[in-house]
Amino acid sequence: MRIISGSLKGRRLQPPVNLPVRPTTDYAKEGLFNILNNLVDFETVKVLDLFSGTGNVAFEFLSRGAPEVVAVDANPRCVEFIRKCAASLGVSGLKPIRSNCFVFIKHAYTGFDMIFADPPYDLDGLERLPDLVICSGLFRSESMFILEHPKRYTFEGHPRFFQHRNYGSVNFTFFR
Repeated sequence: MRIISGSLKGRRLQPPVNLPVRPTTDYAKEGLFNILNNLVDFETVKVLDLFSGTGNVAFEFLSRGAPEVVAVDANPRCVEFIRKCAASLGVSGLKPIRSNCFVFIKHAYTGFDMIFADPPYDLDGLERLPDLVICSGLFRSESMFILEHPKRYTFEGHPRFFQHRNYGSVNFTFFR
């Protein structure tokens, strides 16, 4: 995994082999951020990365100038890896939190401009994530929520659906 653009461009993240994650591919991440380049002012956006895993997407936001990124994952090894990477990269503005993402959403205390979620593709309740996030305190009227999911899910009928993009086996659905 590499950071595609920004101040950390070209830096690589090397997660331990036994980390239970499925990182967003560089190809899909590059496509996602090409879209976001036209929609987001990275230097002003407050980001939440749910099911953060390796922190791959969180570090991309930080590299592009996001002043604040909260990375949430339930696995303590993932959170520790994110902390170690942040220290080795010398980034500030990253807050890794160990929490079940459903619990975190339920007890949301502040809103975010950008919310990204990359849950396990076999996660029970994945189809409920858009409604849970949008109806929580995380989502503000100007927020954008991006869900990474397998192609068997479709959210085009959702009232907050904005757009859908596909990059191989990776699907992103955007909600506003």
